Amino acid sequence: MDVDIIQDGIEPVIHLHKAKSVITHTLSSEGFSQGEIAIVFSNDESLRKLKQEFFKKDEFTDVIAFRMNDYAEQEVEGEIYISLERAEENAKKFEEAFEKEICRLIIHGGLHLLNYDDATQEEQVIMREKENHYLKSIGWEGILDE
Repeated sequence: MDVDIIQDGIEPVIHLHKAKSVITHTLSSEGFSQGEIAIVFSNDESLRKLKQEFFKKDEFTDVIAFRMNDYAEQEVEGEIYISLERAEENAKKFEEAFEKEICRLIIHGGLHLLNYDDATQEEQVIMREKENHYLKSIGWEGILDE
């Protein structure tokens, strides 16, 4: 799996090896070991603009994932955009560690690349269970490069 981590000039700095291990562990555990993934850590405004352009919604969001090839293909090509501002706010709101929330968003974005959805209550439960499983199996500590 080829994973590129892009940090859009914002703080805090993400530990590249840990971010790569979170996404590769998630995808390989779901049966996908080949592909090209880009994870872009950015801010609220960047993701809001993506949400406007591609989903016609003017709202903040924490993660957006785009699958670049067909979901039926075994090789996964995609991009995951994460707002570190929104991740920090969510961590406070849900009383979770900031690092854990960042890892959860990487996993969540990866699941979207595999065609998991969270539009319904039932789908949200499935995604949350998978997120929690992968957070426990890979661990979330060490995602920030301090």
